[in-house]
Amino acid sequence: METLFDLAAEKLEAHSDLDKLEARGTLRLALKGAGLDAHTLSVPQLEVVMEKIMPGELERRGVWKPQQVCSRVMTDVKARAATSAAPGDDPEAVFRRLGSD
Repeated sequence: METLFDLAAEKLEAHSDLDKLEARGTLRLALKGAGLDAHTLSVPQLEVVMEKIMPGELERRGVWKPQQVCSRVMTDVKARAATSAAPGDDPEAVFRRLGSD
Protein backbone atom coordinates (compact mmCIF):
# COMPACT_ATOMS: atom_id res chain seq x y z
CA MET A 1 0.00 0.00 0.00
CA GLU A 2 1.38 3.36 -1.05
CA THR A 3 1.61 5.92 1.73
CA LEU A 4 1.04 9.64 1.37
CA PHE A 5 4.77 10.11 1.87
CA ASP A 6 5.53 7.70 -1.01
CA LEU A 7 3.06 9.47 -3.28
CA ALA A 8 4.40 12.93 -2.46
CA ALA A 9 8.00 11.82 -2.97
CA GLU A 10 7.07 10.22 -6.30
CA LYS A 11 5.39 13.43 -7.46
CA LEU A 12 8.29 15.54 -6.20
CA GLU A 13 10.65 13.43 -8.29
CA ALA A 14 8.35 13.74 -11.32
CA HIS A 15 8.05 17.54 -11.11
CA SER A 16 11.69 18.34 -10.34
CA ASP A 17 15.12 17.26 -11.45
CA LEU A 18 15.68 15.37 -8.19
CA ASP A 19 16.22 11.63 -8.39
CA LYS A 20 14.21 9.21 -6.27
CA LEU A 21 16.64 9.20 -3.33
CA GLU A 22 17.01 12.99 -3.37
CA ALA A 23 13.25 13.54 -3.51
CA ARG A 24 12.58 11.16 -0.62
CA GLY A 25 15.42 12.58 1.47
CA THR A 26 14.42 16.19 0.85
CA LEU A 27 10.81 15.46 1.76
CA ARG A 28 11.88 13.57 4.87
CA LEU A 29 14.07 16.52 5.97
CA ALA A 30 11.21 18.98 5.41
CA LEU A 31 8.85 16.81 7.45
CA LYS A 32 11.43 16.49 10.22
CA GLY A 33 11.84 20.27 10.21
CA ALA A 34 8.09 20.57 10.76
CA GLY A 35 8.11 17.95 13.49
CA LEU A 36 6.02 15.53 11.41
CA ASP A 37 6.31 11.78 10.90
CA ALA A 38 6.21 10.34 7.38
CA HIS A 39 4.09 7.40 8.60
CA THR A 40 1.28 9.54 10.03
CA LEU A 41 1.37 12.34 7.46
CA SER A 42 -1.98 13.82 6.42
CA VAL A 43 -2.82 15.84 3.31
CA PRO A 44 -3.35 19.09 5.29
CA GLN A 45 0.02 18.62 7.01
CA LEU A 46 1.72 17.95 3.69
CA GLU A 47 0.10 21.04 2.24
CA VAL A 48 1.60 23.23 4.97
CA VAL A 49 5.04 21.65 4.50
CA MET A 50 4.82 22.18 0.73
CA GLU A 51 3.82 25.79 1.23
CA LYS A 52 6.12 26.84 4.08
CA ILE A 53 9.18 24.56 4.19
CA MET A 54 9.68 22.69 0.95
CA PRO A 55 10.27 25.72 -1.33
CA GLY A 56 13.34 26.63 0.72
CA GLU A 57 14.60 23.05 0.73
CA LEU A 58 14.21 22.85 -3.03
CA GLU A 59 15.84 26.22 -3.58
CA ARG A 60 18.88 25.08 -1.56
CA ARG A 61 19.12 22.09 -3.89
CA GLY A 62 19.00 24.23 -7.03
CA VAL A 63 15.52 23.18 -8.13
CA TRP A 64 14.06 25.61 -10.65
CA LYS A 65 10.78 27.33 -9.63
CA PRO A 66 10.39 25.59 -6.25
CA GLN A 67 6.95 27.10 -5.48
CA GLN A 68 5.62 25.84 -8.80
CA VAL A 69 7.04 22.37 -8.11
CA CYS A 70 5.35 22.30 -4.69
CA SER A 71 2.07 23.46 -6.17
CA ARG A 72 2.15 20.73 -8.82
CA VAL A 73 2.99 18.08 -6.23
CA MET A 74 0.00 19.11 -4.11
CA THR A 75 -2.33 19.18 -7.12
CA ASP A 76 -1.34 15.62 -7.98
CA VAL A 77 -1.49 14.42 -4.38
CA LYS A 78 -4.95 15.90 -3.82
CA ALA A 79 -6.23 14.41 -7.09
CA ARG A 80 -4.94 10.95 -6.16
CA ALA A 81 -6.22 11.24 -2.58
CA ALA A 82 -9.68 12.21 -3.85
CA THR A 83 -9.90 9.24 -6.22
CA SER A 84 -8.40 6.68 -3.86
CA ALA A 85 -10.52 7.49 -0.81
CA ALA A 86 -13.14 4.80 -0.79
CA PRO A 87 -16.55 5.80 0.51
CA GLY A 88 -17.19 4.52 3.99
CA ASP A 89 -13.53 4.35 4.96
CA ASP A 90 -13.95 6.68 7.89
CA PRO A 91 -12.85 5.19 11.26
CA GLU A 92 -16.39 4.27 12.29
CA ALA A 93 -16.93 2.30 9.08
CA VAL A 94 -13.69 0.41 9.57
CA PHE A 95 -14.63 -0.54 13.14
CA ARG A 96 -18.10 -1.61 11.98
CA ARG A 97 -16.51 -3.94 9.42
CA LEU A 98 -14.11 -5.33 12.02
CA GLY A 99 -16.97 -6.01 14.41
CA SER A 100 -19.07 -7.77 11.78
CA ASP A 101 -16.93 -10.93 11.72
